[in-house]
Formats: sequence, C-alpha cells, structure tokens
Amino acid sequence: MRTAVIVFPGSNCDRDLAVALEAVTGVTPTMVWHGDTDLPDGIGLVAVPGGFSYGDYLRSGAIAARSPIMQAVVARAGEGLPVLGVCNGFQVLTEAGLLPGALMRNAGLNFVCRDVALTIDGAPSAFTRRYAAGETIRVPVAHHDGNYFADTETLDTLEGEGRVAFRYAEAVNGSARGIAGIVNARGNVLGMMPHPERRIEAAHGGTDGRRLFEGVLETVGA
Repeated sequence: MRTAVIVFPGSNCDRDLAVALEAVTGVTPTMVWHGDTDLPDGIGLVAVPGGFSYGDYLRSGAIAARSPIMQAVVARAGEGLPVLGVCNGFQVLTEAGLLPGALMRNAGLNFVCRDVALTIDGAPSAFTRRYAAGETIRVPVAHHDGNYFADTETLDTLEGEGRVAFRYAEAVNGSARGIAGIVNARGNVLGMMPHPERRIEAAHGGTDGRRLFEGVLETVGA
C-alpha cells in the first residue's frame, strides 16, 4: 500500500510516521509539502503528523489547516480515502472541519510526555479492526494542547454513533469524557492525541500501535 505523510513547517514527527508506515507496508511513504496542491495518485492512506505546525501560532493547527495541501486532503477524505491525524495532526483535522470539537490546553497547563493506557471504544473502523472492543493498550503521548473539548450535544453524538475510537484509561489531560481519539461519521478519518507510530516494534516497548496501521492496510487491501 502506498501512503503519504504531510509535512508542515514545524512538523517534528513526520519522520516517525514515515518510518512506521514503511515498516508496516514495506513501501516508503511520499512526503508531501504543505504548499503542494494535490496528493499522489494511488495512495491508500494520508497521515498528518505531530509537531508544532507553523509554531502553533494563533491556535494549534489553525494555520496548517488552511494550507493548500489540506484542501486536497479534505477533498480526498470526502471520497473515502483513509486519513490519520496524530497529535498536532488531530488538531489540524479539527481546524480543517474533518472532525468536530477542538483541542485545548491540558488540565494543569503542563506538557505531558509518557506512556498511557487506552481502551478501545466505539464501532470498529479501519483503524481499530485489529483491536478487540474494550481492550487496553499502551501508547505514548507527548502534548501540551491535548485536552479534547466539544459541547454536550457533540459528545453525545460521538458516543451515540460509536465514533469514540480510543479513551484514556487514566487521567491524562482533562479531555472531555476521557476521549483520546475519534473518527468521522464515515469511519475513514481518525484523529488521536497519542502516538501509535512510536509503539510499533518490541524495541519501542511494545507493538500496540502497529496494529492500527495494519488495520488500515487490511482494509485497503480488502
């Protein structure tokens, strides 16, 4: 499966995602610059990485969401292309309107960088098909603005439609209802704050994150 990783000024996790994708798919991802206006043909997944796009000026992800390449990402997501946004990538996806809600400063205003426990929640999607419902996994987080916020109606809709993919199994950042990752109504766009690309090999402390990428690979192959 061919993949693409978006690169913004200030991205610092784009290479991590590229390494993970190549390890799982066996194909080197295409690195797509934020100023490009289209995505490569024939890709099965586009990933929006973590970091500090545009220095996190204004709001985290706000400027990146208005870059030329994100117009193409939004359009291709509407056609069903799987899109993954991790950490700052999650922020970009909410700012681009692909996912509801917003990411705010952590409770306590501290940067959080450690392994956390997540539970698998919601309806199965391309991103969660390799996990069992209710399973607990461990994945690293590294964020300052990871506190997911949405109004009560939106939160109720996300839960009612099974669109909460991951929840924190422990207190991490004050995120509403412990939400760590959500999908869109179609199930082909996932935004999550933890970093699955940092937990794909035993040398990283485990392979819980690898299964997320394997699930997309299986879905696209099917």
